[in-house]
Amino acid sequence: MSAYTLPAAPSRPAAEPRTAYLIASGDLRPAANRAGWPTQERMEADVTAALAELGWSVRRTHSFDPGAGHGFISSQRMGLEVFKTIPPDAPLIVAEAVWQYSHHILAGLRTHRGPILTVANFAGDWPGLVGLLGVNAGMAKMGVAYSTIWSVDFKDEWFRAGLREWITTGAISHDASHVSDLPDLPVNAETALGQALAAQLLTDKAIIGVFDEGCMGMYNAIIDDELLNPIGIYKERLSQSALWAEMQRVSDAEADAVGAWLLTKGMTFKLGADEATELTEAQLRWQYKMYIAALRISDDFGLDAVGIQYQQGLKDICPASDLAEGLLNNADRPPVTSRDGARVLWEGRPLPHFNEADEGVAVDALITNRLWSAMGLDPATTLHDVRWGEEYDGEFVWVWEISGSVPASHFATGYAEAEGWRQDPVYFPLGGSTIKGICKPGEVVWSRVFVQGGALHADLGRATAVSLPAAESERRSQATTPAWPIMHAVLHGVTRDQFMARHKANHLNVAYAPDAPTADKALLAKASLLSALGVQVHLCGDVKI
Repeated sequence: MSAYTLPAAPSRPAAEPRTAYLIASGDLRPAANRAGWPTQERMEADVTAALAELGWSVRRTHSFDPGAGHGFISSQRMGLEVFKTIPPDAPLIVAEAVWQYSHHILAGLRTHRGPILTVANFAGDWPGLVGLLGVNAGMAKMGVAYSTIWSVDFKDEWFRAGLREWITTGAISHDASHVSDLPDLPVNAETALGQALAAQLLTDKAIIGVFDEGCMGMYNAIIDDELLNPIGIYKERLSQSALWAEMQRVSDAEADAVGAWLLTKGMTFKLGADEATELTEAQLRWQYKMYIAALRISDDFGLDAVGIQYQQGLKDICPASDLAEGLLNNADRPPVTSRDGARVLWEGRPLPHFNEADEGVAVDALITNRLWSAMGLDPATTLHDVRWGEEYDGEFVWVWEISGSVPASHFATGYAEAEGWRQDPVYFPLGGSTIKGICKPGEVVWSRVFVQGGALHADLGRATAVSLPAAESERRSQATTPAWPIMHAVLHGVTRDQFMARHKANHLNVAYAPDAPTADKALLAKASLLSALGVQVHLCGDVKI
């Protein structure tokens, strides 16, 4: 007889009848979890009350931790332990009122056999909607079936009907009539341009530099080489420690020249003296050094686009990366020379930066940069969080925000309209400036490249960035994150709930066109380019092809 020590056979509890089990993934940053916990508690109470009215109970699978000051799942290990207590076939609710790190719970979700429902409060004060879309996109990439729903107050009939459908059938069906697969494209100048740029990319190839993958638990933001390489894109895997080391080699004089350039252009900064809570000159200097260092390392490796993770990692040693990112994405930006001073790097051109090292945005930004440049359009592009929105004057106006990487050309008067505010200490302990402003009114092409079914997909649509009265803009800014840039966006032919149900990421990519006909042409060319690369393209809403 062997002397091997065999582990005990795994066991899981049995599901209780008419009971939904609830988990809440949280941040990896303790301060963020503590700050967001009261909002999460209120949301969970509303969801529990709504299910109680339907004759169901909710069993929370992990308790409030008095020592930590919150009740979130705060690590991948904790997530594994929590899932040991969940019946594998039980109805499971993932409730998110804040930003969350999806990898805390994806291992458990991957093997859970019962119906899964993700739910969030439709509010802007905390990024629960962003967190919801992040975990949804992770499950879409894994091939895990899920349902999703949201509500402002959890009392509306649309939400209640969705809950009834889920507890009855195990799924919620959403209206997807706004989505269509790409039809046969016309033969014209735009499709020819897209095909030519695709052929160039497939033949000559491109390199995206990634300063550490897996930002903030975003499994959905990592695209495997086996999917990227067939479309001509390869990764240069870089370490953020190398970026920090290069920042040490940038002189104070070079950094200060970047700041002087911005001041000459009219950018202003909301400065103070308290490093813990206010923006300081010292923080700005480090951000300028990061901007210079990112360009020089990108030059070393011949990169076509670059992405900085920042969180986790750099957040503990230097100010935020967002100011550097916004500068990189703009054609008009402070000049930076090679180390020997012989060349100006990417002179008069953006170096596309994909915020938060989101590789879906990397593909999108690279393609957009090349296409918009070939069409003679401003190639400045950026991502936005799908943050929140409300109706205004009879139409739904989205609040799209990101933590600072918006290029200045997206503002009506460029840098003269840009303000630098300190990043929130809850998320950014060492501070750093944003590029705050309101994106100008105009025609926008929005898009998202994502992974589903082991293949690359892209959703394309049109929107109009609109101008709202100053008081309404300020209200929306204060209702979300006042330090961040904001776009007021009206989607063409896509309702709020259609967009939320369909979108396979917490981010989307946006680029301007000078007018509606040009935006339609750019979208057609982009569809042609992506299709020629073998990406499965889907048109969303009112799109002219």
